[in-house]
Amino acid sequence: MPVFLDTNIFLYAAGRAHPERDACARLLRRVADGSLKATINTEVVQEVLYVLTRRGRRKEALALARNVTALFPELLPVTRDDMAEAIRLLEEYRGLSVRDAVHAATMLRNGLRTVAIVDPDFDRIPGIRRIAPGSA
Repeated sequence: MPVFLDTNIFLYAAGRAHPERDACARLLRRVADGSLKATINTEVVQEVLYVLTRRGRRKEALALARNVTALFPELLPVTRDDMAEAIRLLEEYRGLSVRDAVHAATMLRNGLRTVAIVDPDFDRIPGIRRIAPGSA
């Protein structure tokens, strides 16, 4: 079963110096060489574009989005049902971010149970196991 990669994996791997940068970059190298099966949804690409563009790094945003879509030629779509589930998750788990709720809903609909992410936001969602980038 593939591991879902959260947006922060890409942002840390391609970003400036950070304690998680090397682990995130290693994880993406494993995806590239085929030793780790992983997937993302369309929202991850949108987040990469949004976050970096908002930080004034438009050229970097476009380059990273191109690399991400090349690494994952098939992106999971975010459907109407995913949005309904995301709304339910947001009602149930106060403090869960909207984007994480959308990712979780997409994961659950596609039978994905593991997410590689730096922060602990998914720990509260039953049926989803979080792993740190260095342990994936």
